Amino acid sequence: MCEKFKVIDLFAGCGGFSKGFQMTNHFDIKLAIEIDENASKTYKENHKDTVLISEDITKITVENISEIANNIDVVIGGPPCQGFSLAGKRDPKDPRNSLFREFVRIIKFIQPKVFVMENVIGILSAKTENKEKVIDIILNEFNKANYYTFVQKLKASDFGVPQDRVRVFITGFRKDLPYYFSEYLPQTNKYITVEEAIMDLPLIHAGEIGTGLPYSSPPQNPYQVLMRENAPDIVTCHDAMKHTKRLIERFQHIKQGQSLKDVAEEFGAVKRGNPKEKSGIIYGQNNYRMIANKPSPTITASFQSNFIHPFMDRNLTAREAARLQSFPDDFLFLGPRTKMSWENGLSQYQQIGNAVSPLLAKHIAMSIYYYFLFLNGEITKEEFLQKNLVLNLNQKNDYLS
Repeated sequence: MCEKFKVIDLFAGCGGFSKGFQMTNHFDIKLAIEIDENASKTYKENHKDTVLISEDITKITVENISEIANNIDVVIGGPPCQGFSLAGKRDPKDPRNSLFREFVRIIKFIQPKVFVMENVIGILSAKTENKEKVIDIILNEFNKANYYTFVQKLKASDFGVPQDRVRVFITGFRKDLPYYFSEYLPQTNKYITVEEAIMDLPLIHAGEIGTGLPYSSPPQNPYQVLMRENAPDIVTCHDAMKHTKRLIERFQHIKQGQSLKDVAEEFGAVKRGNPKEKSGIIYGQNNYRMIANKPSPTITASFQSNFIHPFMDRNLTAREAARLQSFPDDFLFLGPRTKMSWENGLSQYQQIGNAVSPLLAKHIAMSIYYYFLFLNGEITKEEFLQKNLVLNLNQKNDYLS
């Protein structure tokens, strides 16, 4: 077997990006860096052979990682993106906006052949206080770090993930290598639906424990086969949240494709701490019942209260959400299932929502793998062109126009 290409995962979270690269069997994740304690526990549980540094990346010197970082082929990661998000007010002073500079700092030191950085689409329109485009600043930093870059918006459902999640991926190629911009091509025109993704999992009611139960049926489609490939015979991380009687009654009046805004006033939201007074704020995605025969909406860190199971009157379990993110069933999530806003650390639900979809990451990894085969002279340029990348030296980057 050929030696695997070496990868470092920065801002690794619970390990979705790493998992996708591992699923190819062509990459070895040598090092991961993640500050959150709960996400780090999950990462280590699922990547036992990877050296994990659970620390603030700003405190990690290049000397700390110099031994591990020798001859690294790829650096991947998703610097925290809340400051760039379109889902709320953006703050140009948000310190999380500058963490990409830590990504650049590590890139400059390691000088991998390729890097891939993931972020929310808001990064394309975000501006500083001086009205500079954030994406231009980022790409200029990578240029100074010795990399040509290409930016692309990718929809997860185009790559076999049962979710209409759109994220930005910045891919960089070291300047001493063949100068290629890359475009990751969709891998399917048949979208996986919510029903196809989760309906072999036990149908449990609100407050019921599904962890430890057998699957409700044998795999019914190729996606379920893939998710269960290395899993035990019982389901994990599949416990339903407890709901009040009033909330369950509300869910009973929400049809597929509807949300809180569609229910009668008597079943509407009430103010926190004052259940006799109606809330004047209603978000269209709150208590949205998923449509069974379509891909899921974007699973975000706050999905625990956003989405309702297409058939059951409850929110999603961690395992159902993990399926919609394309985490295989042998991937275990640690830490509290949910948490209150004042509690520290990421819950299992937040870890899942923050992650890069592993199946999308796998297709990106395969594209990079073919690129490396081309660099090593193992396949021709023509053979490479027939794979997952389109190459064009003068290709226009429409995402920046």
